[in-house]
Amino acid sequence: MTGFLKDKVVAVTGAGRGIGRAVALACAAEGAAVVVNDHGVGVSGEEPASEVAEAVAAEITGAGGAAVAVADTVTTMAGGGRIVGAAVEAFGRIDGVVCVAGILRERMLFNMTEDEWDPVVATHLKGTFTVFRAAAEQMRRQRSGSLIGFTSGNHAGSVSQANYSAAKGGVVSLVRSAALGMHKYGVTANAVAPVARTRMSAGVPFALGEMGEPEDVAPLVVYLLSDAARDVTGQVYTAAGGKIAVWNQPHETRAMYADGRWTPAEIADRLPGDIGQERMPMLDRIEAMARAAADGARPNA
Repeated sequence: MTGFLKDKVVAVTGAGRGIGRAVALACAAEGAAVVVNDHGVGVSGEEPASEVAEAVAAEITGAGGAAVAVADTVTTMAGGGRIVGAAVEAFGRIDGVVCVAGILRERMLFNMTEDEWDPVVATHLKGTFTVFRAAAEQMRRQRSGSLIGFTSGNHAGSVSQANYSAAKGGVVSLVRSAALGMHKYGVTANAVAPVARTRMSAGVPFALGEMGEPEDVAPLVVYLLSDAARDVTGQVYTAAGGKIAVWNQPHETRAMYADGRWTPAEIADRLPGDIGQERMPMLDRIEAMARAAADGARPNA
């Protein structure tokens, strides 16, 4: 135990496997007491079980750390409240929450059903909100704390994961809103967009550049939870192997003006030359992705 998070209490969702597990173990190794939350479901959200959360908590306590397991869903307000409440009940406070829990249900937009949309948005976006909401109430009273959401580069758009992409874009906006709303209470909010080899990344049908391991993501999360990052808020960071990068903040790039109200014809005449468009980077990769998917490639497995 090295003490970078000494005396802090952290709850990690999706902590039974992959990145969540790596984050939970790293937090414990740095001195934090950890609430290990995992509903124990498959990649598509099926067959919940408590064993994975309990196993990680046992791993932490077996190494001399402090941990409790909570096998609960993040998709309800009650579930998010119980996760944060477990921290307060067991350890007296909550200093950080890390929302890693997620599922996938991939489908093209024109084929996607409501049953494929709702659970993904509920797990990623609502599941971040439920935990943030419960933690923010406690952190406001404490006047300190760290909220960390997990997003993805797919928040900028995805070919066959409109549900996942929309949820991850929502997480970014939620994090930025939390950063603004909680700033005066001494609470930070940030997002991490990892590129790591996990159950969820294994099925992506094109090669992910700069692929890392779950353990490569954990140090950045530990830093964001620590006192060393108490002035860092409203940021989105990528962690991929040995690379850490920061994303830009959205802002207007170019503008054009009319003396009065625009007509469609005037817009058609001026928009292409005056302000144009910002090309989506992913458009340049669609043909390669389509070929890889057609060939059944699984380069990240």
